[in-house]
Amino acid sequence: MAKLDPELLHKITRRGVAEIIPEAEFIARLEEGKPLKLKMGFDPSRPDLHLGHVVGLRKLRQLQDLGHELILIVGDWTAQIGDPSGQSDTRTMLSADEVKDNAETYMQQFYKVVDPERTRAVYQSEWFGSFTLADVIQLTSKFTVNQFLHRDDFAKRYADQNPIAVTEMLYPLLQAYDSVAIEADVEFGGTDQKFNLLVGRELQQRMGQRPQCVFLMPILPGTDGVRRMGKSLGNYIALTDNPADMFGKILSLPDDVVPLYFELLTDAPDDELPAIRSAVEAGGAGALDLKKRLGVEMVSWFHSPGAAADAQAGFERVVQGGEAPAEVPSIVVREGDAGVLGVGAGEAKLDLPRFLAANGMAPSVAQAARLLSQGAVEVGGQTLREREAPVAYGAVVKVGRRRFFRVVKG
Repeated sequence: MAKLDPELLHKITRRGVAEIIPEAEFIARLEEGKPLKLKMGFDPSRPDLHLGHVVGLRKLRQLQDLGHELILIVGDWTAQIGDPSGQSDTRTMLSADEVKDNAETYMQQFYKVVDPERTRAVYQSEWFGSFTLADVIQLTSKFTVNQFLHRDDFAKRYADQNPIAVTEMLYPLLQAYDSVAIEADVEFGGTDQKFNLLVGRELQQRMGQRPQCVFLMPILPGTDGVRRMGKSLGNYIALTDNPADMFGKILSLPDDVVPLYFELLTDAPDDELPAIRSAVEAGGAGALDLKKRLGVEMVSWFHSPGAAADAQAGFERVVQGGEAPAEVPSIVVREGDAGVLGVGAGEAKLDLPRFLAANGMAPSVAQAARLLSQGAVEVGGQTLREREAPVAYGAVVKVGRRRFFRVVKG
């Protein structure tokens, strides 16, 4: 066996890792010197990846660089069944065409992180497409209902007397069979997937295979700094976000999550992380500079260094300098539109809270009214606080720190 360099081993097993089960066995397999099959499954129910997915993909890339093979399981079969994955309800079933389209979009984004030369994408339908009822019944005989009720979300829903569909009980079994089908050596997933990944390890053992190791990744908090990053929660930073939006979302992160983003998403040296934490705790310009550094690194990675420089310059001009961006969208005002009280020759009289909410500049009328009362609405560079106000055609309206629009007569 060839011993791995201790610094490299630390990077693989400690940096950005929640738990490895069992860790000693995983290290022994690494040191065998044989290419390992690294399994990671993705639910193609949504077409876009976000930075939360990148945490696991970065770890896979580290192992690919050592010569190991990534096998991406496209869950085209289980996506049509529904898996709660810690949620209180089931997912919407998708058609085969929807799954295919989403998976193709996914793959384009995967390769921004992983090495396509050491990646093999396989669809579950390759083995489940020929499954018979007898195969399914044989698979269900390997586990008991009692075992599955130990899964956290099932246990909670059972205790609360909320329904659990039989199809949901099948999901962990089907995911586990993926590991059998490809003879996985290591499976990767978030900490919320621990139960499902361990079912795969146990099923392999029961079917005469060497059981996979389980590699659990930390959950990246979203832009709210509290809940896990997710599209359904609206707190995500998508890999397909345009440079300005990606940079702006990173700059809007709560200070206390910035060190974790550096730890999980960058190659900042381990010995620099304490200094990053200290700078963030001190607040002020130091914390802002770190967010800019993080924003530049992410935009450079997923777009280009030039796009990152432009995004930073735009942020500093618009958000910090209070200037309008080079391109401002127009909103047409017409008599009878929501929030339009009257249309004159040179200006329109607006009920600003209603108008802003109706045109997507605030999430609700109440929130728009709060912004107005806080002095966060400007017209032509002048702060407005009155609910009803005349606004000249061509005037640029600023709402909060980053939203701008121009009023145009219809």
